[in-house]
Amino acid sequence: MNGGLDQAIEAYKEEAQELLSELETSLLELEESPEDIELISRVFRAMHTIKGSGAMFGFDKIAHFTHEVETAFDLVRNGQLSVTKELINLTLLARDQIRAMLEEYGGGARIDESKSAEIIKGFKRIMQKVEGGTEGAESAASAKAGSEADESDEAKSVTYRVRFKPDHDLFMSGTNPVLLLNELRELGQTIVIAQTQDIPILKELEPEKCYTFWDVILTTDKGINAIKDVFVFIEDSSDISIDEIDSGEDVDELGENYKKLGEILVERGDVKTDDLRKVLGKQKKVGEILVESGVVNEDQVRSALAEQKQVKQVRESKQKMEAASASIRVPSEKLDSLVDLVGELVTVQARLSQVSSSRHDANLTSIAEEVERLTWELRDSTMGIRMLPIGSTFSKFKRLVRDLSLELGKDIAMTTEGAETELDKTVIERLNDPLVHIIRNSIDHGIESPEDRVKKGKPKEGTIHLTAQHSGASVLITIRDDGKGLDKEAIVNKAIKNELVAPDAVLSEKEIFALIFEPGFSTAQKLTSVSGRGVGMDVVKRNIDALRGNIDVKSTKDKGTTITLKLPLTLAIIDGLLVKVETEFFVLPLSLVEECVELTKEVIDKAHGRHVANVREEIVPYIRIREFFNITGKSPEIEQIVIVEVEDHRVGFVVDYVIGEHQTVIKSLGKVYRGVEGVSGATILGDGTVALILDVPKLVKAVEIEENQTMVPQLS
Repeated sequence: MNGGLDQAIEAYKEEAQELLSELETSLLELEESPEDIELISRVFRAMHTIKGSGAMFGFDKIAHFTHEVETAFDLVRNGQLSVTKELINLTLLARDQIRAMLEEYGGGARIDESKSAEIIKGFKRIMQKVEGGTEGAESAASAKAGSEADESDEAKSVTYRVRFKPDHDLFMSGTNPVLLLNELRELGQTIVIAQTQDIPILKELEPEKCYTFWDVILTTDKGINAIKDVFVFIEDSSDISIDEIDSGEDVDELGENYKKLGEILVERGDVKTDDLRKVLGKQKKVGEILVESGVVNEDQVRSALAEQKQVKQVRESKQKMEAASASIRVPSEKLDSLVDLVGELVTVQARLSQVSSSRHDANLTSIAEEVERLTWELRDSTMGIRMLPIGSTFSKFKRLVRDLSLELGKDIAMTTEGAETELDKTVIERLNDPLVHIIRNSIDHGIESPEDRVKKGKPKEGTIHLTAQHSGASVLITIRDDGKGLDKEAIVNKAIKNELVAPDAVLSEKEIFALIFEPGFSTAQKLTSVSGRGVGMDVVKRNIDALRGNIDVKSTKDKGTTITLKLPLTLAIIDGLLVKVETEFFVLPLSLVEECVELTKEVIDKAHGRHVANVREEIVPYIRIREFFNITGKSPEIEQIVIVEVEDHRVGFVVDYVIGEHQTVIKSLGKVYRGVEGVSGATILGDGTVALILDVPKLVKAVEIEENQTMVPQLS
């Protein structure tokens, strides 16, 4: 049982972290739509779940702290308290404090108890306004106008039929159903009937299983949401139905009449209509007849009689059941292990295909083709499991923009688009820091103060727009602001001062903007607590390069700046183009490859020693892989140029032979080879040979740097 409880506690921590993320998103949306009842309910339910589950698993500090927040939003939900900026600010602080408490339970730093006390004090101060009747003249007038309605509502109670049928593994999660039933009793007049017919004989009974379910007849004035809240943290693992059976209206009209016993049992699904009809002709009471006939047991009849006795008027409503969740929680380590195994399978499949092609055996070839098809499907399915919507990351930045704009005295709104776009979980995790740096710079340096914006004829409120969209085997993430834009002159002057470029250098706009990613580069006139210390954008470039992505910057003075990140969908397995130089194999990412053309001696002679080729009237520079990696041997008469696109430019790579497409399982290189320019990893071919995976953008940049260095002596 201890092992099961430990697992349940870990599950609670994970669930609480997810709920806190959802809570932050809901609060930021609620700030924009304070009257949205659905958002208010989402905030309340998140708090209720964190509190209820926390108390169940021994997180008493979290449960006690969260209770105050939950109470405040219960008042909001009942229309007694308004959603204000003060309430949102306080709840966001409470959310951060709960996260700190979770980290403390996990061995993190101790929380500041005085901060918790201050937050609780803030909530009590807000709630005292309601209790003291200081909500203002408008609330008082509203209360007066609705006094008669309130009085009648207070007297009116609704009766519900609740069937609570937990999963057999309920106890394994540490849940005590008795506590839930006691919560229901606190809501009003209650009759609880235990249904025990599913309990097996003793030798088949497992003591850790829950075989009992319960029928509850509840009369309450708290509403159906209060009943749902009791079950909110086990709704995914239980069958729960809540039916309104008496609305409390027209009592005089119906008098004492209520549904007959047989009708109630049929309505509940405890007996079929046909079985009921078979026994209706007998003289005994329906309940006795049904029990004697073995159609139902005494507990079921007793439960139906209890309902019949308590309810005076019934208005049947449709059964409302929460759809059971079709998802399961799996540790990320297991997914990583699965991806590794699929990678090994891809390698073995390539070996099988190679062996079958050399044997010329029709049966073996057929098997190899079938294995290849299944491997591709398994690979795609596994990659799909690792894909997560980027929206969870986007929601974090709304809070960042909100807090920093308040700190800097700026009025900034953040909008998002394409939150459903999916990326590999590893890419999403490593994308967080670069996006934080970019957004912080947009807030601090890009968007002007409200006063400056008004002087320029702009809206007082600045905007940061974050979008994501698929583009082939990549994802494009765009961060656009409507600020003052990049100052090209200031960037060039700073670059000259730092000796990054020569004073007389002629740079294109793209080359100028690329300078902001140089280490230690900053044009900030003054340091702030947010940015401007010359760190950040070089980190962005380094992290994006590590993800095999690239960055594009466009900016217009006083109009704003747009930064686009192009990232691969996944980092584990890619489609590549396998090429060969002498006895060495290389892989180029297929997503970058545009075409392959022949390089003959005639084309080489026409270039007069320059590494360029005329491809359909377009001059394409090329890099010789043989020369770059110092591979000895003689080139074939006709070589191949693999043309790729790098940062809107077409560049060729000259190889001896193009083998074809290849499913590439990326293996990281050892420490000795990590500094090799132009290589991002390696893969194992079917025959066990190692092929290097070329880092195309870095390889191109390395060649450019090498050429610039060799040209300097000639110029001097």
